[in-house]
Amino acid sequence: MSETVPDTLLVHGSAHGAWCWRDLIPALEARGHRARAIDLPCHGDDTTPLAEATLMGYAQAILDAIDTMGGGPVTLIGHSMGGFPITQAACLAPEKIRRLIYLCAYVPAPGKTLVEMRRAGPYQPLDGALDIAEDGSWFTFKPDRIQDLLYQDCPEVLPLARANLCREPTLPANTAVTGSHTVPSSYIRCTRDATIPPNYQVTMSADWDSTRDLHCGHSPFFACPEALADTVTDLA
Repeated sequence: MSETVPDTLLVHGSAHGAWCWRDLIPALEARGHRARAIDLPCHGDDTTPLAEATLMGYAQAILDAIDTMGGGPVTLIGHSMGGFPITQAACLAPEKIRRLIYLCAYVPAPGKTLVEMRRAGPYQPLDGALDIAEDGSWFTFKPDRIQDLLYQDCPEVLPLARANLCREPTLPANTAVTGSHTVPSSYIRCTRDATIPPNYQVTMSADWDSTRDLHCGHSPFFACPEALADTVTDLA
């Protein structure tokens, strides 16, 4: 593998953490990447209180992680909800990021929150699939919906997921990205996704000249890590 393959930082989606990249990291390393995954604030091993989670805090955590990797530029991959914080990070410090890769992720539209973008989708897979706090400050996936939404083609990871899925704060998803950037961007569309409609993924990346398709569900890092690593390497 050429030494020009950049460092790669992996950013998880809602209710997940660095743990979800378990199988992808060694696959990337085998292809010459120096790959790292982080826990966003109040996810995984991060102890930030739910009430303190913000989209800007997510973005700052990403930039801090890039600094610990040498300051970049890195290839930054965001899964699902992770499309918002990687975009905000690029708006804050574009010089630290070589490429953004959206992995079946939301691509922020100007002035739109993630909640608004989800509601603008062609249909709503998450309707009735979430347990929401009485005050609306967080949500979790209903236990009986986890497999069909997130892991329909990798059910063997259900014990790991059930042990690690966490509460997702709602404030970041109700916050629009501020600023703009010109960082090169790519999109990996998952054609059997049961969480973000595949045709909506096509819409969000319709005008892009750097897209790839993986024929899997919403968790390609578990369902097809080798194919995902090949795709990331091709794009990076």
